[in-house]
Amino acid sequence: MSLLIRKPGILTTVQDLGRTGYRKLGINPGGAMDQTAVRLINILLGNDDNAAVIEAHFPAPEIVFEDDCLVALGGADFAPELDDVPVENWRSFAVAKGSLLRFTNKNTGNRCYVAVRGGLKIDKWLGSASTNLTAAIGGYDGRRLEPGDRIGVSDAPFFDKRRGGRRVAPSLIPRYRPFPTVRVVPCAEFTYLSSSGLDLLEFHDFTISHQSNRMGFRLAGSPIELDRNIELVSSAVCFGTIQLLPDGQLIVLMADHQTTGGYPRLAQVITRDLALLAQLGANDKVAFYFVDVGHAEDLAVEFERELSLLRIGAKMLT
Repeated sequence: MSLLIRKPGILTTVQDLGRTGYRKLGINPGGAMDQTAVRLINILLGNDDNAAVIEAHFPAPEIVFEDDCLVALGGADFAPELDDVPVENWRSFAVAKGSLLRFTNKNTGNRCYVAVRGGLKIDKWLGSASTNLTAAIGGYDGRRLEPGDRIGVSDAPFFDKRRGGRRVAPSLIPRYRPFPTVRVVPCAEFTYLSSSGLDLLEFHDFTISHQSNRMGFRLAGSPIELDRNIELVSSAVCFGTIQLLPDGQLIVLMADHQTTGGYPRLAQVITRDLALLAQLGANDKVAFYFVDVGHAEDLAVEFERELSLLRIGAKMLT
């Protein structure tokens, strides 16, 4: 089983949930920007959460399926069509050999994911199929997908085409929008904020600048100040860490972030809201709302419980 990239789109790569356990060696986790979407559609298909998928930006790719298979889409809504017939995100659907999947319009979000039952057959580097574009390793030869690339699909148990049409419950689907309020918890240097800096961080919005990528989103807004001059030793950072740059602007670290950083760490986006952040693009806006760590943990545990129920239901139907 395989699929063929007929047109590659602007930035299309193979991703999974990233490579973990190697930060001490300076190797960042990487992986999909919207890991919530990846987990949901993989579980819907009966795959492992970490099965490799295609991450696409708009203009998106055209994909020819060279065998019958079961597919699910998640993340951004790029108005997908299968053989010129509209299909929906967050719903499994059967695909016949020779069918063409294309995306016709950017409706919401900035990153769409394509999962196939069984997962993509991609060699792993350090336990992950994710593409690291900077290091040119992982994924499909360490690069973005190009016309003519053929990707195998791992063997999967037999599926009945009538089992297409399974949906992810609406309560599990992130509420993507171009101006979300994202929940955060205070980080190590949060207490160094001046009163005016704290006011800006808590009560003002910020714009995603064009100087943003998979490593980090640079935010444009009124400059934020600390109440003292400090020099920091580089310390650990992760996906969703909000740092203060020397010019008073913020940067939010994203999937391809470095492993350590020397800028003040003011806040951390909670795991539950990373998907909302991951679907933003240039000129979108974001605001921050502080919660305590206990609340963030409760939200994460609740979501994992709901995923477990989805996983049980999907396995009973596959």
